[in-house]
Amino acid sequence: MVTVIRACLPEETNALGGGHKHNAVCSAYTRIVDSLSLLVSCGETSGDLYAAEVVRRLRTRQPDLRVFGLGGDRLAGEGVRLAAHVRDMAVIGLFEIISSLRRLHGIYRRLLDEIDRERPQAAVLVDYSGFNLRLARALRARNVPIVYYVSPQVWAWRRGRVRTIRETVARMAVIFPFEEPFYRAAGVPVTFVGHPLVDLLRAHDTDGFLKKQGLDPDRPVIAVLPGSRTGETSRHLPLLARAVARLEKTRPELQFLVAAAPHLDATILARRLDGTSARLVQGRSHDVLAAASVAVVASGTATVEAALLGAPMVVVYRVSPLSYVLGRHFVHVPHYAMANLIAGRRIVPELIQRDFTPERVCAETLLLLDDAEKVRRMREDLAEVRRRLGGPGASDRAADVVQEVLASGQNARVTTS
Repeated sequence: MVTVIRACLPEETNALGGGHKHNAVCSAYTRIVDSLSLLVSCGETSGDLYAAEVVRRLRTRQPDLRVFGLGGDRLAGEGVRLAAHVRDMAVIGLFEIISSLRRLHGIYRRLLDEIDRERPQAAVLVDYSGFNLRLARALRARNVPIVYYVSPQVWAWRRGRVRTIRETVARMAVIFPFEEPFYRAAGVPVTFVGHPLVDLLRAHDTDGFLKKQGLDPDRPVIAVLPGSRTGETSRHLPLLARAVARLEKTRPELQFLVAAAPHLDATILARRLDGTSARLVQGRSHDVLAAASVAVVASGTATVEAALLGAPMVVVYRVSPLSYVLGRHFVHVPHYAMANLIAGRRIVPELIQRDFTPERVCAETLLLLDDAEKVRRMREDLAEVRRRLGGPGASDRAADVVQEVLASGQNARVTTS
């Protein structure tokens, strides 16, 4: 049995200015005699990145913290024991999810076995709502307190999921400013921690990067980001390759970089780019965006990266026709691109579903290349989006929230030897 020393929890804070430190949490938190166990569950590359940053900070405070769960290469690099990899879970769209149910159920059962064996003091669930909200119910039944880091887009569609969150989650740690009032109104404990990419996007040696790719720093570069999931790239890349081919004929001076997630099959991606001059770069999306005169970006986390880097962009997206028909009636937001949602108005063009054609991509890209005033206004609007995403230190603030919940979870199990 384990003897646990009482831990005093600080009041919830929401200090988003630069220089915020977690000393208040650390000084109030009395170290527990035995090591703690934490479950982390994320099903996508971006969630793996964000969760790994939080785990790194938690380990500096609690070096013997044991972490296990679902994730990718970043979490594995932080010593997290993985029950499954994000590459096994990356599906999108209603039809695609249905076709993957058996595989996802097997992963779910495997994870529950690990949870019952490990008996974690807390869990951090990162986005991926179809899987994680079901997992949240199972964790609640096991009295495992939950921090939900990176909110599911319940404010955009299927708002009934808020009830599950209210019944199962101890604290939401949200990364977009409009999410905090949404959850407060719904009666869910919430802290706006800011966006972790604010810290992760650093200065870039753009000229050096382009030269290493065999490109001329003095010629314009078009960045292409087709998405981080296999299904996204299979739908998007054929259309984007045709757009690249049209742009090459129209503007021979243009250079093209395609940024691919590191877990995707580069051979398959390169095959889809046959017949174009586009160069494929894996695991360097920030460098690609920083070098871009214009970026063509699949809706998702990459649009936030582009906004933070001030890259003029065209946002695109397609799901399967069946997924679109079944899902469109459940969408409750006026925009798809996150930059537009944060701004509260359309500041970047969106080409969604039928509007996403090679011809439209080519036309919108050329418009940005040729209209300096339009680009200037877009960069100003993107700078305001960056300001709204909070100051530096989002991962530290998220770790504060997790540490508080870890302490409360351990206190709930206080025993004496």
